[in-house]
Order: sequence, then structure tokens, then C-alpha cells
Amino acid sequence: MRFASEAIEAVVLPEVGARLHRLRAFGHDILRTPEDHRQHVRDPFFWGSYVMAPWCGRIEAGKSTLGWRRISLESNFPDGSAIHGQVYARPWHRRPDGSLQITAGGDGWPWVYEVRLRVEAVHRSLHVDLTVTNRSADPMPAGLGIHPWFRRPLSVAIRGAAVHPLNTATQPDAQPEPVRGALDLREIGEMADDLDAAWTDLAEPPVELRWPQAGIRATMRTSPPVGYVVAASPSEVDAIAVEPETHAPQGLRRLVRAEPGALAMLDPGQGLDLRVELAFERLGGAAV
Repeated sequence: MRFASEAIEAVVLPEVGARLHRLRAFGHDILRTPEDHRQHVRDPFFWGSYVMAPWCGRIEAGKSTLGWRRISLESNFPDGSAIHGQVYARPWHRRPDGSLQITAGGDGWPWVYEVRLRVEAVHRSLHVDLTVTNRSADPMPAGLGIHPWFRRPLSVAIRGAAVHPLNTATQPDAQPEPVRGALDLREIGEMADDLDAAWTDLAEPPVELRWPQAGIRATMRTSPPVGYVVAASPSEVDAIAVEPETHAPQGLRRLVRAEPGALAMLDPGQGLDLRVELAFERLGGAAV
């Protein structure tokens, strides 16, 4: 599926997680896009941009309970965690209104849920609208986010005053700490290699991105405003992930322990909504 405006072109693959395979602004590739679409299946976590639901980031694999429901999740990542939810690589189906939808759960994640996605290219902006809806008969924990890999060279600002510095940890601290050193990204600049953290206490706009060689700037905003932006800069990958998320790392454990930043609880039939807007402009204000 292709979505385009005078400045934006987006290509979505319904058959592989409804993920953004390609995003171009003013003719320049913005995402880390493989030449072969099948690479998204072989290596689903490090290409394009994909939906995270019904949780974001890592939660603990294995067996746990919430109320009378028993959760039994297999690890899908080398660190032993259950990462990025369940819908990032499964086939979605197209709806008559042009949106995409998937129904999942009822397995190791014992609740059944539905996720809908709508993508629009509007002038110089890309809009990604997401909803996860509880289709079970009792309350379900839920989170939403997207996971774009933005191509380097790239300058980044994440205007968070506090941070969970170890997003990769199985037991991150309940409370964030004030940003400092390489984790203080409130001013635009290069992001140090091999960070993987979750920023919170976000200012407006929460994220700014610049591609100096392409002469492009983007701002990322969400509606409603998310509480967290996760970013990862692995030195072996030619891209940086900047991920708006509705909850903090280890959101399920936080829910069980009544810690801040937990997954939301959705009543039967209730939905959790998230809109992510990427607004692009030419650096220096040049016309298209």
C-alpha cells in the first residue's frame, strides 16, 4: 500500500505487520529500508517502522498471572525477553475504509484484542493512527507504540528531563533519574552509540530529528501526549530507533507491582488510541 502527498511517500506492507517498509520526505529515504521485502520477515526488529501492541519494548517471558488470567509468553529475542508485542510481523487485513486491522491474543497472551492502523500522508506530514481494543470479557493490560529506525547520519533531540537509563534491563528502576551526560538529549546533536534508554518528563515538541546531508528536519508529536520516548543507537546498525510509547520499560511488571509507567488497563470493549505525527520541512525553510 502506498500513501503519498506532494512531499511524503510511505509504503506499508499489510502482510508483514502492517509495517512501514519505506518513508521518503522530499525524495530522501528516512527509514532503514531493506532492498528485499523478505528481510522484514527474516529480521523483523531492525528495519522500517512497525507497530508495538499490546505492549511495547521488553516484558519478561515465561509464566505469570494477573488476576485470574495466566500469561505464558515465549522469548522472541536473544536476551530472553518477550519484546515489542505480538503484531509486528503477522499479516493484517485491509478494511473497506482503507485502514488495516488484526485480531490477536487468546494464546500465551490470554486476552483477545484488536489493533487498527490508519496511515495518511498530508502535505508535509505523516500521520499514523493506532487503536488497540480489548475484545475479551474482562479487563486487559495494554500499551501502544511504533518503532521506526531512522537512517543515519542523523541528529536527534529528545526533550525529556528524566530517563530510565537501562531500557535493556530486566529490572529497571521504578523511578527515572534526571538526565545527564550522554543521556541529556534536550539539545539537538549526535546521539552517542550504544544507548538504549527511555526518556520521560517530555517537553514540546518531544522529538526533533535532522538529516543534515539531506537538508531535512522533522518533529515528532503524539496525541494524546505519550509519557515515554525510547531511543536506541546500536553501533552495528546504520540507524537510530526513536519510539514513542504509552508506558515505561517492563510495563507488565510495573502493573503487577503498582509502579509508575505501567500498562493501561482496558475494560471489555475499551480502546487505547495513539496518533503519531511526523512533520517534515526543509532545513533553512527552502521551498519544496
